[in-house]
Amino acid sequence: VRCCGATWVLLALGWIFVPVYISAGVVTMPEYLAKRFGGQRIRLCMSVLSLVLYILTKISTDIFSGALFIQVSLGWDLYLSTGILLAITAVYTVAGGLTAVMYTDALQTVVMVAGAFALMFIAFAEVGWYEGLLSRYPSAVPNVTVANTTCHWTRSDAFHLLRDPISGDIPWPGLLFGLTVLSTWVWCTDQVIVQRTLSAKSLSHAKGGCILGGYLKVLPMFFIVMPGMISRALFPNEVGCVDPAVCQSVCGTAVGCSNIAYPKLVVELMPMGLRGLMLAVMLAALMSSLTSIFNSSSTLFTLDLYNRARPRATEKELMVVGRLFILAMVCVSLAWIPVIQKASSGRLFDYIQSVTSCLAPPITAVFMMAIFWPRVNEQGAFWGLLTGLIVGAVRMVLEFIYTVPSCGHEDLRPPLIAKVHYLYFALILLVLTCLVITAVSLATLPIPEAHLHRLTWWTRHSQEHCVDLVSPWRASGTSDSSTFTDSGSNKGTNNLPLWCRTVINWICGQNVPVSGSVSAGSPDGQATDMEVFSLKENPLARNLCNVNAIILLTINVFLWGYFS
Repeated sequence: VRCCGATWVLLALGWIFVPVYISAGVVTMPEYLAKRFGGQRIRLCMSVLSLVLYILTKISTDIFSGALFIQVSLGWDLYLSTGILLAITAVYTVAGGLTAVMYTDALQTVVMVAGAFALMFIAFAEVGWYEGLLSRYPSAVPNVTVANTTCHWTRSDAFHLLRDPISGDIPWPGLLFGLTVLSTWVWCTDQVIVQRTLSAKSLSHAKGGCILGGYLKVLPMFFIVMPGMISRALFPNEVGCVDPAVCQSVCGTAVGCSNIAYPKLVVELMPMGLRGLMLAVMLAALMSSLTSIFNSSSTLFTLDLYNRARPRATEKELMVVGRLFILAMVCVSLAWIPVIQKASSGRLFDYIQSVTSCLAPPITAVFMMAIFWPRVNEQGAFWGLLTGLIVGAVRMVLEFIYTVPSCGHEDLRPPLIAKVHYLYFALILLVLTCLVITAVSLATLPIPEAHLHRLTWWTRHSQEHCVDLVSPWRASGTSDSSTFTDSGSNKGTNNLPLWCRTVINWICGQNVPVSGSVSAGSPDGQATDMEVFSLKENPLARNLCNVNAIILLTINVFLWGYFS
């Protein structure tokens, strides 16, 4: 479901959102909001909210997924597996920063696609190809069931994307509109994704990356979703268990074991050599995600929060603080894993989407209105964001208190949780936030046009100088005092042996000496804002991207039509 929908939003990232971000000349998403609206409270609120979302929906779930795969594959303890996963991830995250992460991810993508293709081929051959899956999946019922219930049966609409708007587990209005709201946050406004796109050499490179990502997002339908269904068809007693005692013995979670579908397939079907390859593939995918989040969260914290408290902090201090903050986030995420195990009937996908539905729609609303409606001002954006977050936080807390009952147990959840699907709630929250933003903005003074040049979709090509509403926070390393403070920051380490200083600098990210480099504020080689933030494209590259975008959308429409 999410695979097909992400294609559209990825193209929106490359063709709509990134041009605005590039023309605005921003590094982080909260920085864009600070430039667009002025003031700092929206930037602070966005930074804190993004970090909370990273902990609840990204870091903790990635760590849990990787540890679960190691546990199922090797039979190790869950928390021992977690420690090993984090240790491996930390090595090249600390060593190389974003550059190492991006190069490593490129290599891991090739390995992941190859390994997933091998497993897909083996799984389809085992089940009797697609026709065999169609015939075996509906009858994949566990031997031990709960009396007077139907939760052990597979869904009759399992092979359809568009499901009943009332009884569907993913109702089609929520799928088409609610999930699009969440996808827009993930792909178009989330620091983890956008940071990589903004590092592109040009707008055409950014579009090309979005197109490649769109092509790759077509594959999970066949590489992940269908193999997961095959796993249920082949191992109904484990993957499809409903009895709490059985589930507890199978996967250590009484509410269900659907999370082990993919690793179970790897362990049972793949030969020894390929099994090791798939273990590497899964760990590569999870470490890739973790390292991206680590770097992005470190950037958010140091530039948008810590730099606010210590504007004269040196480069080395910011690097050290960023790594210490990553360590703190990991500790909090580890403590959150037991909550994930019991949430949403043990289905990791539902947990991620339900939490995101409570917190992401206000962010999506603020960014969309900031980009497309110049009349929106700081007061409207702030109070709309705050209102949406309060309402979403109330539902999120209720979801953690009143969890989905196990099979055969009475549903005691409040109607707000039990009757309103999380994707419908995402739509409601988006509309509520937009209404508050509109009302408050119209009731207050607009932002003068001189402050909006190159900050909205309609002014992205403006050649006028944009007057900052508020002096922006110092970007790290550009302060006039940075040279002085950096030179003084090494006093404590100058007396240490060379090898010791080398290790310390490596951990702090100070691998390359900066003495003799051109100052950031020097005029030598300094390009103008118009050159640095140019949206000019090579005609051949632009046309090539446009053609591929049309091809990608055509493939996507066909898949939606075939599986709808």
